[in-house]
Amino acid sequence: MYEAKYWESKKDNVQCKLCPHNCKIVEGKTGLCKVRKNVEGKLMSLVYAKVVAVNVDPIEKKPLYHFMPGTKSLSIGTVGCNLFCNHCQNWDIARGTPESIPAIDLTPKQVIEMAKEKGVETISYTYNEPTVFFEYALECAKLAKKEGIKNIIVTNGFINKEPAEEFIKYMDAANVDLKAFNDDFYKKICGGKLSVVLDTLKLFHKNKDKIWIEITNLIIDGKNDLTKEVDKMCKWIKENLSSDVPIHFSRSFPMYKMQDISPTPENTLIRVRNIAMKYLNYVYIGNTELESNTVCPKCKKILIHRRQYSLENNLVEGNKCACGEVIFGVFS
Repeated sequence: MYEAKYWESKKDNVQCKLCPHNCKIVEGKTGLCKVRKNVEGKLMSLVYAKVVAVNVDPIEKKPLYHFMPGTKSLSIGTVGCNLFCNHCQNWDIARGTPESIPAIDLTPKQVIEMAKEKGVETISYTYNEPTVFFEYALECAKLAKKEGIKNIIVTNGFINKEPAEEFIKYMDAANVDLKAFNDDFYKKICGGKLSVVLDTLKLFHKNKDKIWIEITNLIIDGKNDLTKEVDKMCKWIKENLSSDVPIHFSRSFPMYKMQDISPTPENTLIRVRNIAMKYLNYVYIGNTELESNTVCPKCKKILIHRRQYSLENNLVEGNKCACGEVIFGVFS
């Protein structure tokens, strides 16, 4: 066990201050995430250096399309999550506990050694929610920075402001899962609050010189794909962030507690992409066989041609179209 950050001692419990649940935890119990425990009046992380998933992935799998395209990322995750999505794609580890899933011990130093051995440019904290293994991700990221390795979080954005600001100091990119633009969906399907995620997005974008952001919206047929809702979400992104923030509409499949849904029809993904393109310059479709190309907002030339995780990069001078238009992102 490893002493956690962001907690306060109370009279008969400890209060975790890492995420907006602000769990009050009595002796011997864990918070809602199942991985932060009150041990003799101290809040301890049960997943520090306890890795249950580790792979080298294409960075496009995060998904990140405007951050070092074509590179590989060492991706690591633990168990636990601070949301409770009925449609969770990684539910086995997100809903797992340190006792239920075998883990391998991998210290931050060993993570960096592995990244160097594999020759990757980045480390991604992903698969489950990196907020719940905050201390571990942070220590890995600090060491990675010293070695010139960049850091990525793939996050639900459900985190309090102070720890989010600490993440910003060490993370170079984030993909934020904006699950719906509907607070009822967040409350009933995910056990969270939309406003918190929007605040995180605004905080990240405010620090865009430090952390590159992209957004993923997993489209669930008949649940969060209403034209009006998608339109409102994309308009909010343009007005509160930027029309240059990439968004990924991802295809969902029957999973976890949503076995009754159908795989998202491709025509639904095309429809929501067309809505988004009224407001945003870089709109992508994921989890399908469809092409998802980066197109110049000015002349409409295909600049990065993608099919699944293979790509052809036609940018000039690193980040420009031949017409002179600058394409926003981190391309080198």
